[in-house]
Amino acid sequence: MDIVLKPIATIRNSRIEATDDYWGGVITEITLEDHIPTEAFENIEKYSHLEIIFYFDKAEEENMVYSGRPRGNVDYPVMGIFSQRKKDRPNRIGLTTVELIAHNGRTIIVKGLDAIDGTPVLDIKPAVKEFEPRKEVMQPAWVADLMKDYWR
Repeated sequence: MDIVLKPIATIRNSRIEATDDYWGGVITEITLEDHIPTEAFENIEKYSHLEIIFYFDKAEEENMVYSGRPRGNVDYPVMGIFSQRKKDRPNRIGLTTVELIAHNGRTIIVKGLDAIDGTPVLDIKPAVKEFEPRKEVMQPAWVADLMKDYWR
């Protein structure tokens, strides 16, 4: 089965390279594509946070992996691709929860999106408390070390 998706928006920010850290201060404009009507953003400012689903269009297909050490760090265990958030994934889909800063017509401005300039957006959803985990989130100890500078 083939699944065909059309981008609904495009990301504009100062990041031109997908580096591993320092995404916390990134301010991003997300502008709707021409085929999406402006009313798609109606009342979006009622939410403080959004989930941005995007496509890692610059990730090279030949770099796609099914397992490996996160960031190639020998101090971390070998993890399956679905046990880490690496960009080199089978379908190259990214997901990040961001803070909504402003809404101006066909554009929203968000903070904390870890996607580079020109990245296509596949969908946008409001972050809703009732969809957050209902139990405490569990993760391996090494993740905190890997993420220590990610949002700085």
